[in-house]
Amino acid sequence: MEDVLAVYARPYNRKFPVVCMDESSMQLIGEVHDPIPAAPGHPVLMDDEYVRKGVASIFMEVESLGGKRKVKITERRTRIDWACFIEQMLEERYTDAEKVVLVMDNLNTHSIASLYKAFPPEKARRLADRLEIHYTPKHGSWLNIAEIELSVLKRQCLAGRIDCIEKMRASVAIWNEDRNNRQSKVDWQFRTADARIKLKRLYPKL
Repeated sequence: MEDVLAVYARPYNRKFPVVCMDESSMQLIGEVHDPIPAAPGHPVLMDDEYVRKGVASIFMEVESLGGKRKVKITERRTRIDWACFIEQMLEERYTDAEKVVLVMDNLNTHSIASLYKAFPPEKARRLADRLEIHYTPKHGSWLNIAEIELSVLKRQCLAGRIDCIEKMRASVAIWNEDRNNRQSKVDWQFRTADARIKLKRLYPKL
């Protein structure tokens, strides 16, 4: 925990940006009957019955001090999908960074081994050398700023029923661009000193 908090306390450095990454999934849901549009005196009326259309995976990347994020919607969340997301992060969005300081949870797909599964060894090594990875502790996903941003995305953009991945991608792309244009940042205030007081029960008794 203190390792991640120390990372968040670092000053902004464009050569070593601190980027948080998380992923989630969302059920695609279609309507059995078309909703009745809103009219004076009543809201939109939606039937309780629905049809499942599969699941979409959401990859979220947030640079909290830079006010930037990137959301990618995929059909799966495999090692290959994670590796391709990291490749795009390093080679498209952070080409000028010497290293990306990456904060994420320790899901089994979130590892350097996934890069070697997706790419030739030379490329995997090159990508790995540009990462400084910090894992959130088990049961400590609340430390990941990307998880906060995922909840904002779902609340602001994905609250209604979406029946196909193309519609989800289009909606998320608009939200992503607007959020970046606003340069919405996360003002992280919880520090190591706070943790030692408020979470002292988690520390060993000496």
